[in-house]
Amino acid sequence: MQVFLIRHAHALKGDDDAARPLSERGEAQIRAVAKFLKNAGGLEVGEIWHSGLVRSRDTAVALAKQLGLRVPLAEMKELAPGHDPALIAARLVDRKVAVAIVGHEPHLSALASLLVAGAAEPPLFVLRKCAVLALDREHEHWAVLWQITPELLGA
Repeated sequence: MQVFLIRHAHALKGDDDAARPLSERGEAQIRAVAKFLKNAGGLEVGEIWHSGLVRSRDTAVALAKQLGLRVPLAEMKELAPGHDPALIAARLVDRKVAVAIVGHEPHLSALASLLVAGAAEPPLFVLRKCAVLALDREHEHWAVLWQITPELLGA
């Protein structure tokens, strides 16, 4: 089973943090990442989870659209900044179908560290905006498959 941890793309500044939409830079980041993923064979997932913050939802929607994914998008309150990453890790325990998770830092790095090393702290990963970290689970153990960032793709 695979999980793809995706940090939201660059967003505009604003007083209401939860309502900040993607910036032009963020939209360019998504285009670059989607193009790379499409050329590499796509992103085969059964569902996309995202936080309730606008920039996370918009990133999930844009990636799904640009990759031609016709899968459910689900808002997960456990992906909001400040929530315990163990809540999402628990949802992955019995999951059989790959999922993309669009969220925020430091939550995603803590989740990746928890899955791979068994502890959320200290974080072992850093996800830049619109980065994708692919993990694979065999039995009870998670391993890193690859990581990409928009900067590596020229965005």
